[in-house]
Amino acid sequence: MAKKRVKLRLKKEAKIGLIVIILLIILIIFGINKYKEYQYHQTNEYKLLEKNYSKDDVSLILDKLDQDYINKLIDSDYNDNIVKFINEKYFIKNNLDRYLAYFNNNKNVSYTKIVSLVNTNRDSDYYEKIKETDVSKDYLMLVNKYNYLNEDFIPNDMVNVSLSYAFSGNKIRHDLLDKFVDMANAAKANDILMVINSSYRHFDEQKKLWESRRLSQGTDKADQYAARAGFSEHQSGLAIDIAQYNSSEEDFELTPAYNWLTDNSYKYGFILRYPKDKEDITGFSYESWHYRYVGVEVATKIHNENISFDEYYAYYIENN
Repeated sequence: MAKKRVKLRLKKEAKIGLIVIILLIILIIFGINKYKEYQYHQTNEYKLLEKNYSKDDVSLILDKLDQDYINKLIDSDYNDNIVKFINEKYFIKNNLDRYLAYFNNNKNVSYTKIVSLVNTNRDSDYYEKIKETDVSKDYLMLVNKYNYLNEDFIPNDMVNVSLSYAFSGNKIRHDLLDKFVDMANAAKANDILMVINSSYRHFDEQKKLWESRRLSQGTDKADQYAARAGFSEHQSGLAIDIAQYNSSEEDFELTPAYNWLTDNSYKYGFILRYPKDKEDITGFSYESWHYRYVGVEVATKIHNENISFDEYYAYYIENN
């Protein structure tokens, strides 16, 4: 009888022990889940979801923005404009605040346009926030109304251009001349004779040109059609103005040479530098005759994506 009571007690104790173990396991699992939940609540994902960003939005934000900016979003109200800007092809994260500021003052302008304008510094006045051109970029140096060449900058290996390929007095970089000759010969094979009308200009020559326009037309008109000294691509030795030889057309855009260049110039590394639909980006009126050498690879990309060199430089060079 005593043995039976002992067995019953042991069974009872075993059951109690099993129940205790089960309860402990349940408590441990509960504690782990609670800890995981606590940890998740500390994540950027959870905090952004709590701000009403969707899961897709959150994935985009976490992929495109750094932690400092993510913290700003967590501490701010939901803003759907942020995601719309991030989704833009040429989005640059360091410019996000500038995009938003521009949007707040120009709500009729598209997100795509705002990104292009801000990336190319058009949220600042021309000649306002200027810096020296990085000439180490060589073919890809940027010279515009925000990036200038020093007064003493002269390209290396400048050569005179033969009268077979230019009007008198033109000279450009030796390596660039080879590229133009190849292009001109290809056009000639299609019965198109084109020559360089204007090429390299020294700082002082550009200064006289701009000053002459200023005196005759005023500062605004001068800035619209000519660069100030130091801010002209012609000083880089990489820019050329092209004319069709013996053409009766006063407007280069109406010549067969222009049509041929539109279809073929990028194959030789040249781009139309100041396109008709990019005047608010480049800062200059449309110039159908002004071409710039950037190399075949870059020229092809600019051609295929229908962007200006200013846009290319901002996104593919400075941004990287």
